[in-house]
Amino acid sequence: MKPRVRSEFAKSGYVFAKSPEDIAKEYGFSKVALLGSNENPYPPSDKVLKAAADALSGVNRYPDPKAAKFNAGIRANICDAPVVTSGLGMDGVIETVIRTLVAPGEKVVISTPTFSVYGLDAKAASANVVNVPRKSDFTVDPEEFIREAKDAKLSFLCTPNNPTGTVTPVADIEYILERIDGVLFLDCAYVEFSDVDYLPLLSHDNLIIGRTLSKVYGLAGLRIGYAFVPEWLAGPYNIAATPFTLNKVSEAAATQAVSETAYKNNFIAHVRKWREVFIREIPFPVYPSGSNFVLINVSPMKGDDVMELLAKQGVLVRSCASFPGLGDTYIRVSVGDVWENERFLSAVKKL
Repeated sequence: MKPRVRSEFAKSGYVFAKSPEDIAKEYGFSKVALLGSNENPYPPSDKVLKAAADALSGVNRYPDPKAAKFNAGIRANICDAPVVTSGLGMDGVIETVIRTLVAPGEKVVISTPTFSVYGLDAKAASANVVNVPRKSDFTVDPEEFIREAKDAKLSFLCTPNNPTGTVTPVADIEYILERIDGVLFLDCAYVEFSDVDYLPLLSHDNLIIGRTLSKVYGLAGLRIGYAFVPEWLAGPYNIAATPFTLNKVSEAAATQAVSETAYKNNFIAHVRKWREVFIREIPFPVYPSGSNFVLINVSPMKGDDVMELLAKQGVLVRSCASFPGLGDTYIRVSVGDVWENERFLSAVKKL
């Protein structure tokens, strides 16, 4: 028998940032400025680390399948919504939502360019994927999006958008929700860094708001995503989800982290300060951003080439050539620690 791999997974998939270890070894740096993955450069608080460490003693037992403590923490500190679901990072939430809602051949609409996992997971479910390009300034045209999404089973829109940083107004999202028949998944992984709040829209029963603890809370390594979903979806979502999504360590750390307002606010202030510095000092066009990163057009150079040039100076950024529909002259740069930001600015000015 000849093994057969599905065409969706035979050649390409999610593109990861280049390894900092490889850059350090190749170019002789003791440490590399890690600005390619939109991470929080600061470790969690001592209380979060202690909560995680204390949970280790119980890992011989399975975790709470309902993640009740984490869900209670979300309701107490972020939004008292009736239904909270969790996932293995935002990626896990996305995968479970698609698994729950989309049958083979059904239509999934994606506002592009954007996070590639929507399309990868939808194709894995044998969905009919339709991409709706954003306007030249990367804003969403609501009418164009509605035209394709009206009869779709599920649609994806990221705001602030990855990799462009674009924020879609709340009024536009509500306008879309009122004019489509299917479900809208609003990916708000970076919303804490913006000035918008989509939570009041949860009164719409065709809206899912996905969020994460990877960015503002500094828990990317524990892979903790969650979503506010309509009540009618909660039961089927939990049936479709992988059992024991959050392990004991991640739930303990997450429950403590969401209660620490000072840590969150300090990092948000840091990001907003340096985002403005980036926009002011980077010698290339920088797009407006509501995220913890900025998108830069390095034309006439190519994003891949600039990524390598910056790596030679000990700075890791993300080339955006792998984002469908974006083009090959863009890089995405995260806000990092002060020394990382300063090294990047020094390096990019030499280009």
